[in-house]
Amino acid sequence: MKATIWHNAACGKSRAALAMLQDIPEIRLQIVDYLANPPTAEQLRKLYQDAGITPQQGLRLRATDAEERGLLHADDDTVLEAMAAQPSLIERPLVETEKGVRLCRPVEKLQEIL
Repeated sequence: MKATIWHNAACGKSRAALAMLQDIPEIRLQIVDYLANPPTAEQLRKLYQDAGITPQQGLRLRATDAEERGLLHADDDTVLEAMAAQPSLIERPLVETEKGVRLCRPVEKLQEIL
């Protein structure tokens, strides 16, 4: 099984999800440092759609200026464009497998797509 993790090495939840994935020998893992290689707004739209969540639910609030920028109540396009331009606004970790996508908060959500 192939898995892609949109990863931030500074995030404990992201490191925990990565460790879980690395412990499964049959997983072919792709690690995307999304701060260095941010997804496009369209990639984010598809990830959130596949995860069954809204862009606002994928918005990182802690240690960002999302609330001050009015992103909590902004339309999807505005939120996605802001995330693509400033990837620190993306909540992590996002994990994608052939079984779906999950925002792995809590990390145990990863089990749903393995």
